[in-house]
Amino acid sequence: MTEPTHNPPHVLCVNPWIHDFAAFDFWAKPLGLLTLAAILRQNNVRVTFMDCLDRFHPMAGPGTRVFPDGRGPYRKTEIPKPDILKERAPGRYSRYGIDPEWFRTDLRQMDPPDLVFVTSLMTYWAGGVRETIAAIKEIFPGIPVVLGGIYATLLTDHAVKHSLADEVVPGNGENKIQEIVYRHTGFSFTPRLDPKDLDTLPLPALDLITNLTHAPILTTRGCPFACEYCASSYLEPRFRRRSPESVFQEICHWHNQRGVKNFAFYDDALLIDARNHAVPLFKAIIEANLNLAFHTPNALHIREITEQTATLMFKAGFKTIRLGLETTDFSRERRLDCKVNAHEFHHAVTLLKDAGFSRDQIGAYLLCGLPDQEIEAVESSILEVKKSGITPVLAYYTPIPHTPMWERAKKASRFDLDLDPIFSNNALFPCLGKTISMKTISQLKKLTK
Repeated sequence: MTEPTHNPPHVLCVNPWIHDFAAFDFWAKPLGLLTLAAILRQNNVRVTFMDCLDRFHPMAGPGTRVFPDGRGPYRKTEIPKPDILKERAPGRYSRYGIDPEWFRTDLRQMDPPDLVFVTSLMTYWAGGVRETIAAIKEIFPGIPVVLGGIYATLLTDHAVKHSLADEVVPGNGENKIQEIVYRHTGFSFTPRLDPKDLDTLPLPALDLITNLTHAPILTTRGCPFACEYCASSYLEPRFRRRSPESVFQEICHWHNQRGVKNFAFYDDALLIDARNHAVPLFKAIIEANLNLAFHTPNALHIREITEQTATLMFKAGFKTIRLGLETTDFSRERRLDCKVNAHEFHHAVTLLKDAGFSRDQIGAYLLCGLPDQEIEAVESSILEVKKSGITPVLAYYTPIPHTPMWERAKKASRFDLDLDPIFSNNALFPCLGKTISMKTISQLKKLTK
């Protein structure tokens, strides 16, 4: 271990490239990494942030496409498919993000760091993580690189073996950051955090982002449900939430300081116990008359939509409503978790429409590509959602380790999911049943229109 020092170190935080068949910026920001950066700065550590997905990198020049809601396409460069995919997957494979030479130039021009943090998201994006770390080590040989995030948590052994990181840290980094920094740099500090109180966390360091066209907002951690296809309860075993006041102050901060108008809620359970959480937050937003736009890409629990919450969401400025429906097979025999019945779904849709939301604003996620799923079930769900007067949104199933459905997915998949995380890519539809082909998937997409 490094000898103890009283000099604050320089820590580089990096959001890595994506390697995939397709990728798009759906209000995506490395919120966990930027929260760690904020904790470090709060304790006098010098922080530099580099985003390999930066759509507004200075070397990109003018012309970056930005949708009115802040979303937009990443820069895309076709790259060779991994050898393991070449004979098994059609379609072009690409690196999404900035040009590698831009990244190397930025690294060369910065003061050398004492420690590097790299985050990770999808397990099947492991190739982009490895390329990112390789570039960092090329410019800064000998500087320790620590990998965290979802891939590092769900597939720790794979990340240790393949990512090139010097250390892989699974789980919540906020509780381990002091130990990690001390172990690698000798610098000691005591974070002013209470793991039980999310309000003690500093605001994420979104100010380090080049062009903040939208801001992520996380009001809760974890989820009280345990859906068999989802890893939320594994990644965040305890359901915790912030005070409505702290969330409101964060929204005001980014709007007033950076002019942000679009906010995406990253919550898996935004409306749970709405009377004490979402309702006072929505009322504060309405009373402030901020004229903002809010989006719910992680989906809302349908049972929690009431006349009050629907009305308040509309008045507060919610523009994109996504419902976690999964299927319209409401029978007791269905294999998916049953979080909602037919009456509850149609009642929620009616409430949202009565509040003022249009068909284009309301979408219901429908899972597609599940183990042993039949084409008729997906078609029926699409038609039922369209009949209700809202938009069906296909959510392609990704097999995720540590979920109840993982073992069933492995049995159903035409790939060896344990061999490489790349086979979990939902673009490959790894668990397609005998009655569903890529051709029928294309037909399903057309049916949603």
